[in-house]
Amino acid sequence: MRQKPPKLLYVVNIPRFFVSHRLPLALAARDAGFNVYIATSGLDASSVNQITAHGLQFHPLPLSQHGVNPLRELRTLLALRKLYNDLQPDLLHHVSIKPVIYGGIAARLTGGTPAIQAMSGLGYLFSSEEFKAKSLARLIQPIFRFALAPADAHMIFQNPDDQRVFVERRLIDRAKTTVIRGSGVDETLFSPSAENTSDKPVVLFAGRLLWQKGLGDFVETARRLHGKARFTVVGYEESTSPLNVPAAQLQAWHDAGLIEWQGKRDDMPAVYAESNIVCLPSTYGEGVPKVLIEAAACARACVATNTPGCREIVRHGENGLLVPPNNLNALSDAVKRLIDNASLRNTMGTRGREIVLAGFTCRQVIEETIILYRAALKQAETA
Repeated sequence: MRQKPPKLLYVVNIPRFFVSHRLPLALAARDAGFNVYIATSGLDASSVNQITAHGLQFHPLPLSQHGVNPLRELRTLLALRKLYNDLQPDLLHHVSIKPVIYGGIAARLTGGTPAIQAMSGLGYLFSSEEFKAKSLARLIQPIFRFALAPADAHMIFQNPDDQRVFVERRLIDRAKTTVIRGSGVDETLFSPSAENTSDKPVVLFAGRLLWQKGLGDFVETARRLHGKARFTVVGYEESTSPLNVPAAQLQAWHDAGLIEWQGKRDDMPAVYAESNIVCLPSTYGEGVPKVLIEAAACARACVATNTPGCREIVRHGENGLLVPPNNLNALSDAVKRLIDNASLRNTMGTRGREIVLAGFTCRQVIEETIILYRAALKQAETA
């Protein structure tokens, strides 16, 4: 019988992502009786301060989110092994590709701590058609198999398409996987409001400024539909990513009158309240895009690509419109259809809120995840 609260260690690539996608889960786990520790790269002081302000114990890692230098990657693996040896956690929760791989290997090297592995989407490596990405994806598949091989490893996917990819490639057995759709939304914070009633509807793109998020297609749609709506971009650079769209490019589009570039904003419920339509023409390897969950919770109609993750939350003809990826004609037509039809937007917005309440709230995601934590601990105790 366990006498002390179990130690739960989260390993995430960057602190900003932990704060935006996993902080409510970590706080709920602490409330459920876990001693919670966080390990990420330590480069974002503002996000690290948010983590420690909640009383969570933080451990910085030498982890580069997008780097591929072999010596630096080895340094990350060795740092994780040392952390596991020093901390002796009872349960690990690894989130995203590098923590899943390096954390899984480090767990095997330090005695087999049970691990919950979480893919927040398949990202650049599994979604890009670039030769470099495809080559790296092939190279890391055997490493994934090694990291996910232990009987006490269990993987969370955010959509069944990603789950199917891993199972069909024999990276993990289906019995060791679970689908938990997204990271959840606080439905009391992200709530419906009356539509913006300015002279023109507002079409919003929000998120990381990445080409594969469809930002270029969004701007081209704004060009095609110039004068029919206001097109707004809210987001932030990810300068280490090969997909990054520089803020200077956004400013150039703004100066040309194509879009309204607002930069990074931390008041997202207000951003959705100022908008009429949310558009994410992503071809990136999404889990379930947080922006689409939040938009639906705020009763905003969405236009998104018919791709894994996006189609989990946007149901074509119900709470939004799905279009083929990289199809500018279909994208422009879908956005124009919603610009021209306020009644349809409102009907879809109401349905979107219903979909979120039925399966995408923070409470639901937290409950399903903590059930996995307790099952993993029980399995470890009886092994």
